[in-house]
Amino acid sequence: MGFFDWLRGRSTRQEQTASSVAPGAPAPPLSGRVPQATSTPTRVGGPIRTPTYAVVDVETTGLSPRRDRIIELAIVRLDAAGVVVDESVGRFDPEGPVGATHIHGITQADVDGKPRFADVAPSIVAGIAGLPVVAHNAKFDLAFLRNELEAAGWDVPWVDGYCTLEASWSYLPEMDRRRLVDCCWASGVALDDAHSALGDARATAGLFRSYLRANGGPDRAMVQAQDSARSTNWPSSPTRTPLSPSDRSWDQRPAPIRFSRSRPTMPPLMKQLTALTLLEVIDEGAPVGTTAYLELLFDALEDGDISETESDALAEVRADYDLTAADVTAAHEALLLALAHRAVDDGHVSHEERRELRSVASLLGVPDGTVKAVLNRADAARHARLSAGLGPLPDPWPHGVPLRVGDRIAFTGCEERQRERLERRAEELGVRVSGAVSGRTTMLITDGSFSGGKLARSLELGTRTVHPDVFEVLLRHLQPASAIGMMPAPSVTAPTAISSRSGAQDEIGRPSPSAIRAWAVAQGYEVGVRGRLPREVLDAYAKAV
Repeated sequence: MGFFDWLRGRSTRQEQTASSVAPGAPAPPLSGRVPQATSTPTRVGGPIRTPTYAVVDVETTGLSPRRDRIIELAIVRLDAAGVVVDESVGRFDPEGPVGATHIHGITQADVDGKPRFADVAPSIVAGIAGLPVVAHNAKFDLAFLRNELEAAGWDVPWVDGYCTLEASWSYLPEMDRRRLVDCCWASGVALDDAHSALGDARATAGLFRSYLRANGGPDRAMVQAQDSARSTNWPSSPTRTPLSPSDRSWDQRPAPIRFSRSRPTMPPLMKQLTALTLLEVIDEGAPVGTTAYLELLFDALEDGDISETESDALAEVRADYDLTAADVTAAHEALLLALAHRAVDDGHVSHEERRELRSVASLLGVPDGTVKAVLNRADAARHARLSAGLGPLPDPWPHGVPLRVGDRIAFTGCEERQRERLERRAEELGVRVSGAVSGRTTMLITDGSFSGGKLARSLELGTRTVHPDVFEVLLRHLQPASAIGMMPAPSVTAPTAISSRSGAQDEIGRPSPSAIRAWAVAQGYEVGVRGRLPREVLDAYAKAV
């Protein structure tokens, strides 16, 4: 593990030594030796047990398997039932800085005089050879283990691991976050001394044991890992001279994504990242295999910037998980869409929220035009959600074309308290309240007490005007958004019999376009909810009334 939590921080802890190994466990720390054959039975205060799985966890100087070093490694070996057989833990001299002590709790003094990884490599190989390796975010731990062994001169075969994080999608499908602490909490597994190699390895072992019990034994992925481990031949010794620290080149690292250096200027929407869940982003189209990348991206974006170190770490994740450029692009756009959903959920996207979304898009290299597209998609999704379950219109229906989720309206005049109540209720139901009348405005709500610019503009555009009392009725019988599909037309009372308060006529007594549309629909004409009415419809209406 150690990958996500490396970023999240912790308080300094006491040094983990051999005395931390569970009582009765025969394996000394890795600075000594571990059992020299995985097939050797070991007695732990009871029946003889044979190691079947090797749970590993590493603490590292940084996030890059090629550039950074392991400073602490724990191996907890389990039998076929997931019961602990033995535990080993050790620290190593990284031959350089230990990294962020405030995170992993290991100081330079803690590793002074400790063996180099290369010195202990034979014991490490003996501890895992022939066993499937289990870890939380296994690709991270295995990448570090593989690079350390190769730097120590070993020809490392392919190590088939079992990842408890990836498996959590099957065993814990409803979780929002999938860090080790989250999975342990959901499974009732204790996580003591978090961010230490042995503490996290023990917790991962407990989590894996809960999977075994839930499944009644190893699942298909674990069976495959077992078969692969049995058929893997490990060398008995290194075949090359270990590399010196200066030889551990970083030249082969994958090219980092060129994130913009501009910071979002408004913090409110960025704070939604702390509440955003992986499931939300996956639901919006992020490939499932990008979850580890997204976890790190969440952390990087929480301060509104992506540093060079974070950019390099993200590049490492791309390489370790074999993510393509298309995978990363899909993940970025899905994250942006999930944020857009958060922005539109209150029915109004402020200018500040739009600027933030554009800033995030710029930071992730997403074209600026995508922001409008994702906001439209988020808006459409909200309209669909609010449209679900809305009942049909009563029959007969005397109020012309119904109000729909997503319609744009404006108010002028009206008693202040009634207007505030109607505006609030309209936005809750997904009807957009605008401060001006435009060609996209569905109706203007007015009691006729004020003749201002909005009313003049509505007359110019032919916008429907309705009384606030009628608007209350329209809200009570709100219909699904137009994109969801038009409801069957109800019987419509003859327009001449409807008072001006119904919306059939505007304030100057002429038939409103909405009333004509309602009549046309009832007569079988194909008309849209907006735009210019066909001449044949206007002529037919004039003859009918």
